[in-house]
Amino acid sequence: MKTTWTALAGVMFLAACTPEKTESEVSAVEEPSVALPVLNTTAVAPVAKKVPYEMTAHGDTRVDNYYWMRDDSRTDEEILGHLESENTYVETVLAPLKERREALFEELVARIEKDDSTVPYFENGYWYNANYSGDKEYPVYIRKPSLDAEDEVLLDVNVMAEGHDYFSIGGIAVSKNNKLMAYAQDTLSRRIYTIYVQNIDTGEMYDDVLETTSGQVFWGNDNQSLFYIKKDLQTLLGFQVYRHTLGTTQSDDVLIYEETDTTFYTYLGESKDRSDIYIYHSHTDKSGVTVIDADNPTAPTKTFLPIQDGHEYDVAKLGDDYYVRTNLDAKNFRIVKVSGENTQDTSAWVDVVSHNPDVFIQDMTVMGNHLVVKEKVNGMLRLVSHNLTTGEHVTIPTEDPVFGAYFTGNTQADADHVRLYYSSLTTPPSIYDVDLNTLEFTLKKQNKVSDDFDAGMYASERVMIEARDGVSVPVSLVYKKSTFKKDGTNPLYQYAYGSYGATIEPTFRSSWVSLLDRGFVVAIAHIRGGQMMGREWYETGKMGQKINTFTDYIDVTKGLIAQNYADKDRVFAMGGSAGGLLMGAIANMEPSLYTAISAHVPFVDVVTTMSDASIPLTTGEYSEWGNPENADEYAYMLSYSPYDQVVAQDYPHMLVTTGLHDSQVQYFEPMKWVAKLREYKTDDNLLLFQTNMEAGHGGASGRFKRFESTALEYAFVLQLAGITE
Repeated sequence: MKTTWTALAGVMFLAACTPEKTESEVSAVEEPSVALPVLNTTAVAPVAKKVPYEMTAHGDTRVDNYYWMRDDSRTDEEILGHLESENTYVETVLAPLKERREALFEELVARIEKDDSTVPYFENGYWYNANYSGDKEYPVYIRKPSLDAEDEVLLDVNVMAEGHDYFSIGGIAVSKNNKLMAYAQDTLSRRIYTIYVQNIDTGEMYDDVLETTSGQVFWGNDNQSLFYIKKDLQTLLGFQVYRHTLGTTQSDDVLIYEETDTTFYTYLGESKDRSDIYIYHSHTDKSGVTVIDADNPTAPTKTFLPIQDGHEYDVAKLGDDYYVRTNLDAKNFRIVKVSGENTQDTSAWVDVVSHNPDVFIQDMTVMGNHLVVKEKVNGMLRLVSHNLTTGEHVTIPTEDPVFGAYFTGNTQADADHVRLYYSSLTTPPSIYDVDLNTLEFTLKKQNKVSDDFDAGMYASERVMIEARDGVSVPVSLVYKKSTFKKDGTNPLYQYAYGSYGATIEPTFRSSWVSLLDRGFVVAIAHIRGGQMMGREWYETGKMGQKINTFTDYIDVTKGLIAQNYADKDRVFAMGGSAGGLLMGAIANMEPSLYTAISAHVPFVDVVTTMSDASIPLTTGEYSEWGNPENADEYAYMLSYSPYDQVVAQDYPHMLVTTGLHDSQVQYFEPMKWVAKLREYKTDDNLLLFQTNMEAGHGGASGRFKRFESTALEYAFVLQLAGITE
């Protein structure tokens, strides 16, 4: 059986704030008593050489002067030297902010409780959790047979990470007999993991070493079989599912599934009762599930329901039945029940939660006698518990009208409670157990902010901003009551993502307290391309309607200025990855609207990347952005691709970051973009480009080190906002 550690995600990093300031101190935000440091703007920015490279498609020829910056091996000395020169330029320009960056870093890490632990969860006779201590960067994973028993250390990641610039643990799986542990580790940040097997009792490391994997690993219930996904080293797609037998070599492993359609992603999962291991087949607009019998791991796999265009579904097993969240004849999804014998017969489906075009069913978990459903109604989250015996349902009451919640640590198929990760923009992350019979909440843990933190000092709002086509876009806002005036004098920090249907929930972020305490209004723009307002919200922000993502963001900014939430001369935009594409687009479309833009690991060279199937993730995203082999899709992507649309104009101040080993957005995209911006921009504003030479898409590993980049960004933002404290 598998012990999943995903339940631990998001609960270890605590939030705090600086000590509450008096009214006289608050006034310093408006009238600095200390002069701003003068940046070293005489430093000379690196200038990249130009080597014309022609690319022709559909009769259109593009000349890319910076194509030479791509080096898949990441060993080219000229390229590495240029990246180091850019890093040196950043440090030279911002040298006068050294003390502020250090102070901000200390402020940010002070919000992490040094001695901390996750809430234990029970599985197969043991309680599992993870502990942090002191100044150590990494967790120690433990288990024990009872809550009052001594800890049994499974992995001390601090010891394992010694000597590595980067270190990450992927999946951890404990066998059904509780004697063996398989775990995955990545020491490069390319999300290519090696799996190891250890005897828990003796500490003996087995000779079984499985390389080039996705990091997921699951045990068959025979305590001998391991299931994992192997990656293509060029595209980094996980495409082959193997069964490994303990004591054999990897070359003897049995291939049980191979994904030949490169537009699909492949993942593994399992049922709560550990009888099923699932192979998930994920495409932007269709999905499927293949079932492995964990009790008979050498038996042939079974298709749960054949994949069909436009049909997305996921499953949850309870006893001999399955609950299926499906969009078949239900655009915003419905939930049906079907017996294990009839999974491929849709006529045997029985509605449990019927389709409602005004309600988007986002997620579900099933246990005991209850089905708990996450729903979105007009963009507002609602948790509904359905009694599977009586058919009655009730909304689970929550304190905050606008909040985020996730199912976490629900490992027991027969439980009578659901565990929730709960947070709002003013409520620190909390873990609750909710009794599904009485709806009573039991707080298991709330992340400590500081001894002086008072959530009542902050306020959040949900406002609707009308976009240029008449659609109302929801925006979540948070600010500190004592510094917010709503007279157009507060600086604004606006964040969004807006792709893949990802919904950015209005949850607490400890780092934002550093901005709120200095007078900022922080906004999350829930723009099209996500699913905050349902499936249609996503579909009208992708492919040939992608422009809505960018114009929504711009219109939210203008709306917040018009409604006096923001100082028009102090507006800061931030986004990462696909949100970095958003940053690149708004920089081209409305550069004068923003004081500065922070673009982290930005996907900006859309057409070139989507034209090259050898680049990781490209083929799996044709239905998100388009396939350049189609002339109309090529032309549409070209019309907004940030790299291709750079023109001679004034741009705002910009901070661009990347990781050399990024496996999702390759380092050379932002590198090329910055070089082209330097060539074309007609202003004297800052353009800073920092590359973490040891990290990938997720940034640095370790709970403290990751805040170095945040401190850099905030020092950059506060300087440009004219805030000295």
